[in-house]
Amino acid sequence: MEDDDLIPLSALQHYLYCPRQCALIHLEQQWEDNAQTAEGRLLHERADKPAMETRRGVRTASAMVLASPRLGIAGVADIVEFHEGPDGERAYPVEYKRGRPKAHRVDEVQLCAQALCLEDMLGAAIPEGALYYGKTRRRRPVAFDDALRRLTLETIAAARAMFDSRQTPRMGYEARRCDACSLLERCRPRLLDRAQSVDQWLKQQWDA
Repeated sequence: MEDDDLIPLSALQHYLYCPRQCALIHLEQQWEDNAQTAEGRLLHERADKPAMETRRGVRTASAMVLASPRLGIAGVADIVEFHEGPDGERAYPVEYKRGRPKAHRVDEVQLCAQALCLEDMLGAAIPEGALYYGKTRRRRPVAFDDALRRLTLETIAAARAMFDSRQTPRMGYEARRCDACSLLERCRPRLLDRAQSVDQWLKQQWDA
């Protein structure tokens, strides 16, 4: 698989949050900052600089490039720690996020995808990683169990299908999701809802 065919790891997070958002960003190359995305970018500034350091016996790589041609995904991990164990070093990915832990599993899927890439690259199992949230300033451990791995693989497959189709999905307005999206004004989900209602009405007239 060519590098251009690899799906960005960030696209998995976008797709699980909203397939239309994912298409606007990654297929149509549209982007708009808001307070949340700007804050997230600042949080990533340190981790976005490639570096390697060792403290207290733990090697830490920042901005580490990851790829799994087998799965068709690639990206950059904020932090990958390498902890010494009885069987040698074990990789431990850490993803930085603004805000607080979320009720859904969007962040966990992105982190799990990083672990899948590392497993392919290193040939070793990675059972756990962590999400660091800016508001709480704490790490939240994430176990890469069967359920999370299955959800991650399903998300990769669904995102791949959308990328291959080159089609931007139509999504209706949902306040909790849409109002927090920086692409709200570009997406116009309320207009899509009205257009869908008109399409349904026209179809009913033709079927009558």
